[in-house]
Amino acid sequence: MTVIASYIYRLGKRAEELPLTGRPFPERDGEFAWIGITDPTVEEMASLKSMFDLHPLAVEDALNGRQVPKVEVYGNQLFVIIKTAHLEGDKIAYGETCIFVGRHHVISVRHGSARSHKELREHLEQSPQLLEHGPDYVLHGIIDFVVDGYLPMVETLEDKVLEMEKHMLIAFLEREQIRRLFRMRRQVIRFQRILGPMEEVAGKLANLELPCIDENAKAYFRDVLDHVRRVEFMMSGLREVITSVFEASNLLEQQRQGMITRQLAAWAAILAVPTAIAGIYGMNFEHMPELKSEYGYYVVIAVIITLCAILYYRFKKTGWL
Repeated sequence: MTVIASYIYRLGKRAEELPLTGRPFPERDGEFAWIGITDPTVEEMASLKSMFDLHPLAVEDALNGRQVPKVEVYGNQLFVIIKTAHLEGDKIAYGETCIFVGRHHVISVRHGSARSHKELREHLEQSPQLLEHGPDYVLHGIIDFVVDGYLPMVETLEDKVLEMEKHMLIAFLEREQIRRLFRMRRQVIRFQRILGPMEEVAGKLANLELPCIDENAKAYFRDVLDHVRRVEFMMSGLREVITSVFEASNLLEQQRQGMITRQLAAWAAILAVPTAIAGIYGMNFEHMPELKSEYGYYVVIAVIITLCAILYYRFKKTGWL
């Protein structure tokens, strides 16, 4: 286990460091413990369980690291699981943050998260009037911090897709670019499956009567719910853009193939004229009336050129050439 931070906050201000001894934490009015850890072991979670009377099922889920976002109530405590996400190239990598919330404690357990909570802690410590209200405001801060991390990722994906769309209008997409589009579409669909439970988590915290959540804090969770819905709306739009880029690329390719087909057909029709005439006069019949004509060759050449010119003009006018 890596203990990122373990402090007692008194009247909204950091008071002292809290060692994880395994002994029960003394609960006092006006103060709470905020502990942040990453990838704990079974023994270390057992120590936290003894200190804060954590429910064994919640501890088991926190050790798992592969849960869906959810809110569970265990007596007078809350257990919240949220999903973190960050980009690794074109791939969305996921992490998990489990949060134990009581009247006098908040414990965050991170698995695979790329963003540290150090920045969040420093930001909240600059607003002791909010921290004074207790762990529910810290819970809001953590969830809001995670959801706000979605936005740069979504915007980066949008920029990549729009760049491919711009390229598609200039040149046709290569096979690898089409595969990349499909990979990005799969990433978007998978992320949308995460956003649904995340919206449910924010909705429960904003609207239900839950232990450790004051009525005044619900307005903050409603703000988080709006952020989740905004991200979900952006991802739905991004999915449609990816689909439209692929469809537009197909339409342009079909248009190009149709144009080539029309051009080939037009030239084939033009070349059919001299081919047909030359085929007639190439027959080895002894009695053909035009064979003895003094100017027959020039007349036939003139007829071929005239007919080909007429056909070329007609095809050019209709846009086939």
